[in-house]
Amino acid sequence: MPQFFESGPPIKVDGGLAVRSQRGKIGEQWWSRRFVDVLESVCQPGRLARGRTYARKGQVMDFALLPGRVTARVQGSRPTPYQVEIRIEAYDEEQWAEITAALAGQALYRAALLAGEMPHEIVELFTDLGMPLFPSDLNISCSCPDWGVPCKHGSAALYVLAEAFDDDPFLVLAWRGKARDALLDELRGTPEPDEETADPLAVEDEPLEDRLADFYAPGISLGRLRERPARGAAPPELLLRALDPPKVVVRHIPLVDTLRAAYRELGRSEE
Repeated sequence: MPQFFESGPPIKVDGGLAVRSQRGKIGEQWWSRRFVDVLESVCQPGRLARGRTYARKGQVMDFALLPGRVTARVQGSRPTPYQVEIRIEAYDEEQWAEITAALAGQALYRAALLAGEMPHEIVELFTDLGMPLFPSDLNISCSCPDWGVPCKHGSAALYVLAEAFDDDPFLVLAWRGKARDALLDELRGTPEPDEETADPLAVEDEPLEDRLADFYAPGISLGRLRERPARGAAPPELLLRALDPPKVVVRHIPLVDTLRAAYRELGRSEE
């Protein structure tokens, strides 16, 4: 009967890319935690748990990030490392021109990015444009014989990638197709947002007695206003994310991973 898993322990790697977090959550910044939330919502919990173990042991030998594509080598129990590839949609030049214009039109976003920071509200800006910043699914492949997607090698590469996002948030944008230096150069080349662009609801500062007749009139035409998209509801496993995970393992799978799947199933039942 063919086997679709590794029967022995992985070969130890010298100088592998071990994640810093040796227990609990992987990813410290909000953008890396958002990415971890995505992969934990679409990936099988047991393989994710084994992938975390691989990532913490340094079994990921290296990885490379290109627009829409991440490749990694992960050492398993066989002498030849496995080849992992993770693909998402990379936005083209026309799409990025629209994104850059929207970022440049928001003074706070523009200033934060030029200062090397990732403003939390940038996620909504990408969503409003119909081009999500974070992928809702991941196209993952591995050269190992495991039928699961992702396997533990792919999961390990994903966790290493998440912690790399901690160190450089612009990797999130580079994966979508725009490198850090190129984006910042384009933002520097755009004019500073003027008052009207920065705040479409702004009105000139005038004496009250001069505005009594139209004091409650809107600053812009109501036809230019549009309804903001509804925010997503809190995930059903939010409590599990907020509390420290219990030190309980069931069949080599952390209890929190088993509970997470149960919480999500309960959430779907309520829907």
